[in-house]
Amino acid sequence: MPGKKPTSPAKVAEAVDPISGQISQRVKQMRQQRVWSLEQLATASGVSRSMLSQIERNQANPTLAVTCKIAQAFGMSLAEFVEIPAASTSIHVIRSDDREHLFRSDEHVEIRTLSPLNLEKDVEFYQVRLKAGGVLRSAPHFQGTREFLTVEQGRVRIQSANDSAELNKGDSTTYRADVSHAIENLGKSEATVFLVVIYQ
Repeated sequence: MPGKKPTSPAKVAEAVDPISGQISQRVKQMRQQRVWSLEQLATASGVSRSMLSQIERNQANPTLAVTCKIAQAFGMSLAEFVEIPAASTSIHVIRSDDREHLFRSDEHVEIRTLSPLNLEKDVEFYQVRLKAGGVLRSAPHFQGTREFLTVEQGRVRIQSANDSAELNKGDSTTYRADVSHAIENLGKSEATVFLVVIYQ
């Protein structure tokens, strides 16, 4: 945050412990979900870019203070951020009223995360609701990223760089997401799509 003093670097350890390994995965996962650069996360958290890079590469044991700052940047409590899924069951349920999975909600777009938040993954699953005239514009993701989309309700236009296509209910598409891309509601009522993001 502007005006905050730089955070002292956490000690780089010769052997990073398992908890730090979990935090490393968590930081990278949450940053990718929000499509943030390391610089953006550094600005939001007050933790230096070099320290964040070391944490993501599992080359540093972050202090409790550093971990708290990163969790706060993502709008999460420390407990939510470091939570490790229990091994008692292989079934992970996401309830329809689980507010933790509401990634974004404003006058134009609502995005719900349908894949577990606490797992490192190369695939993400979302439900996207676009109000009439609503547009979800996205900056390029990592090189090789693709999105797969199915229209549940309404009529939408997909834009990927200079290419575009219109889809109706039941239609599906795949397109490059490592370029600027957008999903636009062309109808006069709400449109709902299911979106899968696959990182290479």
